[in-house]
Amino acid sequence: MRYYIVMSYYRRVIDTRVQRLLQAMGGVVLEGPRGCGKTSTGLQHAHSSIRLDASPSIIDLAELDPASLLQGETPRLIDEWQLAPILWNAIRHEIDDRQAPGQFILSGSATPPDDIRRHSGAGRFARIRMRPMSLSESGRSSAQVSLHELNATDRLSDIRSPLSFAQLAVEATRGGWPGLVETGTAEALDFNASYCADIASTDLRLATGTRHDPVRVRRLLASLARNIASEATVAKLSSDVAADGKMIDRDTIRNYLDALTTIFIFEEQPAWSASLRSRTRLRSQPKLHFSDPSLACAALQLSPERLASDPAYFGQIFESMVIRDLKIYLDADGGELYHYRDETGLEIDAIAEFADGGWAAIEVKLGAKHIPAAEAQLLSLRDNRVNLDRLGKPKFLAIITGTEYGYTLPSGIHVIPLGTLTA
Repeated sequence: MRYYIVMSYYRRVIDTRVQRLLQAMGGVVLEGPRGCGKTSTGLQHAHSSIRLDASPSIIDLAELDPASLLQGETPRLIDEWQLAPILWNAIRHEIDDRQAPGQFILSGSATPPDDIRRHSGAGRFARIRMRPMSLSESGRSSAQVSLHELNATDRLSDIRSPLSFAQLAVEATRGGWPGLVETGTAEALDFNASYCADIASTDLRLATGTRHDPVRVRRLLASLARNIASEATVAKLSSDVAADGKMIDRDTIRNYLDALTTIFIFEEQPAWSASLRSRTRLRSQPKLHFSDPSLACAALQLSPERLASDPAYFGQIFESMVIRDLKIYLDADGGELYHYRDETGLEIDAIAEFADGGWAAIEVKLGAKHIPAAEAQLLSLRDNRVNLDRLGKPKFLAIITGTEYGYTLPSGIHVIPLGTLTA
């Protein structure tokens, strides 16, 4: 069962980038998981549109007369374009013929299989990854602290989050799905449970053309949920999925992960490749995340109350929620997000690389008692590990928390409640 909820449009951080790219490129491709708001965002920027999933006859028409679907006021939104991959080359040629920017917006909730006949689109299309909404986009954050303005901020003062510990648990289980902003918690949990069921039963098959074992997919989703925000290996996931005694090899698990990546449900947070002062070796294993931490909660059937009663696991979910929001805020200008871990055991939850070449280091701690340890780790990274002559000084060092108040430590490190952060 799928839930479709009528909703108002909430402005997205990525809107400014979409508008900017439409002035420079022939087309913009919006990619992201089902239900994250791609169609609504595309419609905000389009002057005409067509939805390929509206009728099977439209797919047939795309095969027989693709040019007919491309006619309309520009920018023209082609929604769920991956259902008719033949349109890609037709749109590319149309962009070449028209010789003007802002012609098409393509949105899709899956990546079509590779086809050597399909051009890469370089020079014609800009790709934008969309995710479910951040806390500031959904109006849950007070938006007092701007990630991109922290470089010019010496001291934080009068910063207070509107979200309590219990409310953070509600937001984690609800997720950032635009259709759930105005719904109750019970409805949100039903939506997320249905979403996970659809992933296992239909979404992967429709996107890849391959029928995956739905029981094993559900077990993999549960394993990913238990290992969220960790560096769990494919071998570890394989062992989890095979807990019923039936062996499943690592290649199969990797194929499942690739399929989940195809529908933008699973993503990895890569390790940072930094220039270090010493010969200390860096670890290269990525951290594992869902596109939204609510899917992890749904895979394990967690209510807000159950999540809040398990602070250790809530800490993992909270970290993934922070990573979701940071990626959204960095996407605004094409930044990237990594994590750091070296052979000495020093770990930093998030390394932000900005489009201008600057960087920042961020630790994530749900509660206040871990702030001193996080401060020590950030200072160790800056003072003892990173070659500042090559990388330059960090724009800022920060600890993002689930606590109520924001402030700046004597060391200059900012303590920022997640419920106050924005782009």
